[in-house]
Amino acid sequence: MAYELFYWTGIQGRGEFVRLAFEEAGADYVDMAREAGDRVIFQVLKDARTPSFAPPILRDGEVIIGQTALILHYLGAPLGLVPNDEHLRLWTHQIQLTVTDFVAEIHDVHHPIGVGSYYENQKPEARRRAREFRADRVPRFLDWFERILAGNPQSSEHLVGDGLTYVDLSLFQLVDGLTYAFPRLMHAKRNDLPHVMAVWEAVRGRPRIAAYLASDRRIPFNEYGIFRHYPELDA
Repeated sequence: MAYELFYWTGIQGRGEFVRLAFEEAGADYVDMAREAGDRVIFQVLKDARTPSFAPPILRDGEVIIGQTALILHYLGAPLGLVPNDEHLRLWTHQIQLTVTDFVAEIHDVHHPIGVGSYYENQKPEARRRAREFRADRVPRFLDWFERILAGNPQSSEHLVGDGLTYVDLSLFQLVDGLTYAFPRLMHAKRNDLPHVMAVWEAVRGRPRIAAYLASDRRIPFNEYGIFRHYPELDA
């Protein structure tokens, strides 16, 4: 039975972290809203006995769960994207939870007042938020990933253990999105992040990921999702 992923059409969003895991593993999955429209998301939100607050939502038979980090924690073992060691599985989950924190901060740069108001209505506040984000928050998060990679006793090419895990894929998505949204910032930072940038290059060169990135299944970055390019915020 195919996994069923529920996420909004037209944007990569938080669902992209799950898609990358499916694509790398060659898993059988259906992007439900792309097949039947966004209305199927409202239906699963309504009908589930354990309703999610918002997409992404995964349905695997009778199991229905939300939250990107929890979905990846659930999928890690069956997709072969997490070590067998339980301690390392928890460490992988902890890293993904930190990815979730970073994603929220990335989003809030262009929506610092509220998600219900258009970016055009909060530009001055977004500029102020972007200054701190560029100067402090991006270096703090990306330097943390760099330290983990440099200190991994098994492989500096992976965040956990000696093989690819779903958090390597998530780090790729972070760097890819930030490179789109803040190209000047990321160009200036890249020499400070040799291990992070090496993971980005390695992941996008993996055969299944490369094929996915070149396909129409990979929605291009745009100004409706998490990673948005507003030149005035990339000063």
